[in-house]
Amino acid sequence: MKWFGPAQQRLSLLLVVLLSQAEEPVCRQRGDPESPQLFKDGDIILGGTFSFHSRWKDRQETYMHKPLPLECTSLNFREFQFAQSMLFAIEEINNSTDLLPGVSLGYKIYDTCGSIARSVRVALALTNGNEIVSAPSEEPCTKPAQVQAIMGETSSSPTTAIATVIGPFHIPMISHFATCACLSDKSKYPSFLRTIPSDYYQSRALAQLVKHFGWTWVGAIRANNDYGNNGMATFIEIAQQLDICLEYSVSFFRTDPSDKIQKMIEIIKASTSRVIVAFLSHMDMDVLIHELSHHNLTGYQWVGSESWIFDSQTAAIDEHHILDGAIGLSIPKAHVSGLKAFMMNVKPLNSSNNKMFTEFWETLFSCKFNQSKSSAEIQRDCTGQEDLTGVQNSFTDMSLMPIFNNVYKGVYAVAHALHSMLSCNKTCTKDLQLDPITILQHIQNIHFKTKDGEEVYFNENGDPAAKYEIINWQPREKGIVDFVSVGLYDASLSADKQLNLQNTSLIWAQNSQQVPVSVCSEKCPPGTRKVLQKGKPVCCYDCIRCAEGEISNITDSVTCTRCPPEFWSNNRRDACIKKEAVFLSFEEIMGALLTTASLFGTCMTALVAYIFFRNRKTPIVRANNSELSFLLLFSLTLCFLCSLTFIGRPSEWSCMLRHTAFGITFVLCISCVLGKTMVVLMAFRATLPGSNVMKWFGPAQQRLSVLGVTLIQIIICILWLIISPPFPSMNFKEFKDKIILECALGSAVGFWAVLGYIGLLAVLCFICAFLARKLPDNFNEAKFITFSMLIFCAVWITFIPAYVSSPGKFSVAVEIFAILASSFGLLICIFIPKCYIILLRPEKNTKKNMMGKGSIK
Repeated sequence: MKWFGPAQQRLSLLLVVLLSQAEEPVCRQRGDPESPQLFKDGDIILGGTFSFHSRWKDRQETYMHKPLPLECTSLNFREFQFAQSMLFAIEEINNSTDLLPGVSLGYKIYDTCGSIARSVRVALALTNGNEIVSAPSEEPCTKPAQVQAIMGETSSSPTTAIATVIGPFHIPMISHFATCACLSDKSKYPSFLRTIPSDYYQSRALAQLVKHFGWTWVGAIRANNDYGNNGMATFIEIAQQLDICLEYSVSFFRTDPSDKIQKMIEIIKASTSRVIVAFLSHMDMDVLIHELSHHNLTGYQWVGSESWIFDSQTAAIDEHHILDGAIGLSIPKAHVSGLKAFMMNVKPLNSSNNKMFTEFWETLFSCKFNQSKSSAEIQRDCTGQEDLTGVQNSFTDMSLMPIFNNVYKGVYAVAHALHSMLSCNKTCTKDLQLDPITILQHIQNIHFKTKDGEEVYFNENGDPAAKYEIINWQPREKGIVDFVSVGLYDASLSADKQLNLQNTSLIWAQNSQQVPVSVCSEKCPPGTRKVLQKGKPVCCYDCIRCAEGEISNITDSVTCTRCPPEFWSNNRRDACIKKEAVFLSFEEIMGALLTTASLFGTCMTALVAYIFFRNRKTPIVRANNSELSFLLLFSLTLCFLCSLTFIGRPSEWSCMLRHTAFGITFVLCISCVLGKTMVVLMAFRATLPGSNVMKWFGPAQQRLSVLGVTLIQIIICILWLIISPPFPSMNFKEFKDKIILECALGSAVGFWAVLGYIGLLAVLCFICAFLARKLPDNFNEAKFITFSMLIFCAVWITFIPAYVSSPGKFSVAVEIFAILASSFGLLICIFIPKCYIILLRPEKNTKKNMMGKGSIK
């Protein structure tokens, strides 16, 4: 008995009670039943969800008792128009003999009030029904869905709620105005379709539109729901790819408290951007306009989404012209023949849904007479047969015909799918069990044309083809706004052809004819580059001038491009110009002076040669081998003339000629001087007893020595020219904006070998002359040679550091100066004293005086 005590007895009793209740299962829907606002029986029932009321009363729940049903307020005529479009399509199909012949369509249409919570309840009501079902134990407590498809919802957030609920049951749902790109996700919403393009395309189109007008610094306002948040997220993603920056991005909902809306107004006031992208529903926009009007926030260029940009009621509310010149995307214009007449024929007393139509009629005519009437007054004052033709309000406004057409197409899509499923010809198979999955598959595959010729089909995501009209708000007289079509956007075309703006004149904010400018920083002109401002978006930057030698030839360049080596930037830094070629030319002052000095030295040498030739038989000329004297004068002439090869534009031949000619002529010159020095030394040795020196250093040996010494230099120069000759080159290093045209040495060893050989001969000549300077003779030439070699060595020793450190053409000038200075030194020191004797003191030009035996007075 210990295993069957009191506790076990109570448990057994509980199991008996539960088993007895399970014998008669009762299926009950949780909560209060939901009744449709509009309904009609038929062979096949279609569901509908519309926000007949746009608001509801907030209540603070105490959680002490069951919450009361949602109390909806603010009748929305536009949603009533959408419902009427659905009823028109159903009535047209029921009267058709071609589509679903013999099959009547009924409907159950619910009011969601725009509330997500109520949308879920409505979805469950459309799926399950409201009846209490008591079933025998052998039958399952299940039954087919109450409706075969659902039309609606208008807004994206309620639509996502409904699509989430009915998705597992695969009940098709076709929305006419829910554009959130998130609804294209078939893994989350497998049974959702729509007859309006996804915001995936609209957001891209808006970004391209903003970019087209050069607006790179914009503000953004979005509805704080799925429609606004998802649409704006895609817009921001594409805007960043197009180098568009958002100064701010704020969200709000029409039911937000006033302090939150006030904060948003302050953000707009403090902004510097002049363009605002508004991803809002028309109801949110109406609230925003009201707030903006209080602060007189005009002058902004608005870019709008399809939800409000072509809404006439929004335009009517904008009494302060805040949205004048707005531009945005709208659904392409459409026409449904017969729909307007159907709507104008609505009569509340003729309807089986009298309660809903009565409320509609009361609100409609209360708005007309601008007074509030109770239901009792309507019974007395209104007959229910009033003519709507003269009524001017949002219900009689047909500007939303494209959206009515979307509802119309959605109903026809379901009808065509059913027509295919029921194998309709002249009659339809009515006893076929309808399966939601099969209906969904048929709807996804439909492709038909409406009576007005519009093609209807869905892609793999349940979306239609994305086409938009670009609408511009153009104000007219008496506050009327024209929605002017100024272009098209077709997502099916290639990227460069999707946006097509017509040449229609646009009206911008404050009726301006000029395209507004909205940038964080002005465009950087050519010659500058963009440098981002620290801590700010990429659209905010400073324009920095390109550095020397760099250019930018486009607007808003990110980098500056360095010019090729032979080019340099102009003053504006927007083009590369060819660098000035710098070389020592005959035209410039320095070149002209050096040329003059060279020619003067040549003429002076020729004059000396002439004087010597005229007096060639005089003792002073014949002394020290006149043959060497004339050869020395000839070599000096070549030295003066070779300096001219250093002036002018370097060429391949001039570069090889200048250094080799200089080296050979100077060696020839110094070898002659060395020969004359050796003659002085040998002559003195020959006077000593028993000396036979002059026998070995006569005129023939002197000529051979000059030739041999010069031949060595010629060999050095030939080897230099063969191995690595000098060549013309462009020096870009010395000056940034100039090219130095110079002769590269080719082989530095060859150049310094030539100079070194000249230096060696000069030092040897100096030593010999120095040793012979005090030999007895009235005119000992060794003294003058010593002095000339001293000048020569001083010049060329100074030349080396000066040559190495001088830039460009100045190094050439230094070399020419060294050549001329040393040449003048030799000419003046060796020949001018003799010319002085020949021309001014001819009495000294005697053999006796040369031998030092005559007296001088």
